[in-house]
Amino acid sequence: MISEFIYKYYIDPIRYGQAYNIVDTLTYAIILIISVYLIYRWLNRAGIAIDKAFVLATIPYVVLGGVLRVVQDTGMITSDLQYLLITPLIYFLLFFFTAGALFLSRFLETQKIVKNFLHLYAGIGTAAAGTVTLILFSYGFTHTHVAFDVLATILLMAAATTAAVWGFMRYVLRWTYASDALFVTLILGHMLDASATSYGIDLHPLVYVEQHVVGSNLIALTGTGFVMFPLKLCVLFPAIYVLELYRKEAEGSLWHLILLAMITVGLAPGIRDMMRMVLYV
Repeated sequence: MISEFIYKYYIDPIRYGQAYNIVDTLTYAIILIISVYLIYRWLNRAGIAIDKAFVLATIPYVVLGGVLRVVQDTGMITSDLQYLLITPLIYFLLFFFTAGALFLSRFLETQKIVKNFLHLYAGIGTAAAGTVTLILFSYGFTHTHVAFDVLATILLMAAATTAAVWGFMRYVLRWTYASDALFVTLILGHMLDASATSYGIDLHPLVYVEQHVVGSNLIALTGTGFVMFPLKLCVLFPAIYVLELYRKEAEGSLWHLILLAMITVGLAPGIRDMMRMVLYV
């Protein structure tokens, strides 16, 4: 019974590329919460400040996660190694790579080889994400298709909706804190996710489906992927308000780490979905 349960809800969705179910969704959510806390404790003990600069320097690794996931979508890896690029295994792979880059950068700073470890840390992530992106474009040019018009459209949708949401928060609600670079990044990440999902389901020549439980049910109910925008707004507005409300009361490192996790769950799938549609995979 236990083995059947594990295969049905965890292993088969990974092996056969099935949509997320309520069981693995809740499991991964719990793992994320626990992981955020453990990483927070670990970085604090290592004496690494988790602040705005750290979060921004980590964004390239979030992008890396998105493009790396597309490598498996293309099918260019046919061995069982491909399963390392599927949730949840990709989280562990990225964690060890990111942690390695972080502590290497910090070590080189202590040895006076680099002046600011965050610059090297961000540079390693940017170089890795750029390399994987170039590999994907190379694959697209030789095996599938590279639709720059799709790329431009999704990015314009994300930029326009981000500007609209930010403008409403800043000038209508008078949330001056909405101009914080971290909140802008949070909005952009989730608007990119909504833009890619709505474009893929309603506008792209290929047939894409939403794999997450809540989103897929709302799309089935409304008949359009554009329902992702109001869904995202229902999360973003209270999330940003509450985050700012408890910014001063909460422990700074944990507050920034929670915000980074929220950016990740929007930006990473948004990057993945956009790249899939650009490459027609």
